[in-house]
Amino acid sequence: MTETVRPRHRMVDRVAAILELVARSNEGLTLTDIAHTLNYPLSTTQGLVNGLTVTGYLDESNKRYTLGMAPFLLNVMAGRRMVHVPTAELEAIHNETGLITVLALPVGGKLFYLKTVGESMRYQYLTENFLPRSLLRTSAGWVLMSRFEKRELWSYLNSARPEDQVYVDDFLRQAGEIAETGVCAAPGIAEGGGVDGVSIAVEEDGATVAAVCVFGRPEKIAENKDELVEILKRHRGAHNGEESPNQG
Repeated sequence: MTETVRPRHRMVDRVAAILELVARSNEGLTLTDIAHTLNYPLSTTQGLVNGLTVTGYLDESNKRYTLGMAPFLLNVMAGRRMVHVPTAELEAIHNETGLITVLALPVGGKLFYLKTVGESMRYQYLTENFLPRSLLRTSAGWVLMSRFEKRELWSYLNSARPEDQVYVDDFLRQAGEIAETGVCAAPGIAEGGGVDGVSIAVEEDGATVAAVCVFGRPEKIAENKDELVEILKRHRGAHNGEESPNQG
């Protein structure tokens, strides 16, 4: 059966954009702030914001909106928790490799760094400001995409910019092996160059939910990629209680 591309829905996109915008605001936003920032009609924004407030997705205080408790409650109902990769594990990997070490997770076709260990203003900035990265241009993204459902994967790849098509082709050639091993090593795809990485899947309840990654100069990553893969497997295996990092 042919997999079809998952369509977007403008109203859902608008709701998601409002929730993300408000979540990023420490002091909350007014209705006008939201409409102006997202370039939405004020009347449309008011209707959506009112609906989100009534259902608990937004809270209002002094005409300023902040994120409500409903998103948290839904995750509790579903038995979900934050991706469980201890900072101590990232620190151990960083100490052994000397490389920037991050925990990355996919959200809505984008990649976000949740934790960063190591002295890097760039990655600290990306992490602390929850700035999205491209799934297609990161080793972590390749690990995560390799285990997407086909429909989700086709939808994402079909949205790639024409100039990124070469990376789509490169990814598809390697996707099977990456999906099988849960590892992507030195793909040489980072935007702007000057950096490369090795990433390994984080699995919970049989699903791939995130990736642990190390980053460094391309020549260093290429020279040491086998050792870096072994280190990541060993630390992930220790966390999962496996007897051998090469099992599974």
